[in-house]
Amino acid sequence: MCLLIIPFFGCNAGALMVLTLKVISCSMNYSDGLLKEEEGLRDAQKKYRLAKLPSLVEYFGYCLCCGSHFAGPVYEMKDYLEWTERKGIWASSTPSPLLPTLRALVQAGICMGLYLYLSPMFPLSRFSEPLYYEWGFWHRLFFQYMSGFTARWKYYFIWSISEAAIIISGLGFTGWSDSSPPKAKWDRAINVDILGVELAGSAAQLPLKWNIQVSTWLRYYVYERLIQKGKKPGFLQLLGTQTVSAIWHGLYPGYMIFFVQSALMINGSKVIYRWQQAVSNSGFRTILSLLNCAYTMMVLNYSCIGFQVLSFQETLASYKSVYYVGTIVPILCVLLGYVIKPARPVKPKAHKAE
Repeated sequence: MCLLIIPFFGCNAGALMVLTLKVISCSMNYSDGLLKEEEGLRDAQKKYRLAKLPSLVEYFGYCLCCGSHFAGPVYEMKDYLEWTERKGIWASSTPSPLLPTLRALVQAGICMGLYLYLSPMFPLSRFSEPLYYEWGFWHRLFFQYMSGFTARWKYYFIWSISEAAIIISGLGFTGWSDSSPPKAKWDRAINVDILGVELAGSAAQLPLKWNIQVSTWLRYYVYERLIQKGKKPGFLQLLGTQTVSAIWHGLYPGYMIFFVQSALMINGSKVIYRWQQAVSNSGFRTILSLLNCAYTMMVLNYSCIGFQVLSFQETLASYKSVYYVGTIVPILCVLLGYVIKPARPVKPKAHKAE
């Protein structure tokens, strides 16, 4: 117990959030490692299980590695140990990290520049000003979109800085591509795909593009472990995962509302995607694809107001100002999914034979 508590002293909230994930993953991987048989374990559990308890120095080094201490990204103890001991992909000489580091720093500079430029035009304080409520529906909805769009750039900035720190240390290296000639990959440090977020074709894609390493952590340590053996995951597993994420961020009403909203948003987007895949007409499929993209951006930026203002009253007031459109539309999509059930695409005979 002492080993789990000591690193938490003297840390700010952001560092505590990162440390919490590291401590939990380390303890769960060690617990998996105590099992004599791997039968019943998922692929991630088999890959990251720890056969022996890390030493005190290894544990503190993993928890307090300065490159990811304040903002992530989160990575596994097993990868950290192989990096420090020059094993696995680090056993041979690794490529120069200078160019990838420079790219991440340039990206960070652009992100901070955009945030400093846009934030005075779309301040969060506007949601509590009478002027905001004098605007029409479309003006308020546009301001919500731009408010969410603006706020994301500060996260892009800090994650790009962290990415640069992890890359320059060498820990960000993840091996070589299969291309000819092979290229070095630095995926371990990537925490966001900016274009992937801003141009997401589906809300289900967002966890794969935003706060990538935390989303991966939630999938390995919450979502997959909530799925009962022999059963398919559903809305309850998704809601449980989003609830854990909300509590991890902090016990603020705005966080809880945002993550419940995000579970609704993803489920509604999945319904549109199923319709999209069931349509054979390419033109109609394109329309549904654009509709899913517009749905994702509208509901995301509506929902993230709660993530920004945190207050229960301010969150509901901002939602009410646009007639709860970002809550009603996902619920309607989910309900329509039970009424309009698209036929599953017919698989080619060759695939059936296989």
